Amino acid sequence: MNANDRIRDLYQDVILDHSRRPRNRRAMDGPSHAARSENPSCGDEVSVCLQIDDRGVIGDIAFRGQSCAIATASASLMTEVLAGKTPAQARTLFDRFRAIAAGGAASAPGGMETETGRLNMLSALRHFPAREKCAALPWQTMLAALDNPKERQ
Repeated sequence: MNANDRIRDLYQDVILDHSRRPRNRRAMDGPSHAARSENPSCGDEVSVCLQIDDRGVIGDIAFRGQSCAIATASASLMTEVLAGKTPAQARTLFDRFRAIAAGGAASAPGGMETETGRLNMLSALRHFPAREKCAALPWQTMLAALDNPKERQ
């Protein structure tokens, strides 16, 4: 088995695990930021809610929606790597995700080696360009949520 085959197998294992047992797929009471997006070409729809705490970090993140296994897995992995990060770090990790999914270099920005390493599991997306939009939907929704603060009650 060559390196590309191992990467594809790992990719499939990660996608299956996160799609069958998605982390943080739930409603969130009183998020500080939220957004909803859809991909009309495939029917995926995703909502992302964030709770940015008093320290300015993502204290909680959750997603909901109806989506394919790739989008669900990407959202699940995204929620795990973004918890505890600042909005600026979340934007940097989005850029890393986008580069990795497109088959680019996977350098670790600003001391986030662990998070970048986890995102590297999605590098096999470059072999499935049609699925890149599915994987990107939750990440783009997260960016929209960062730009959409909710009124505090």
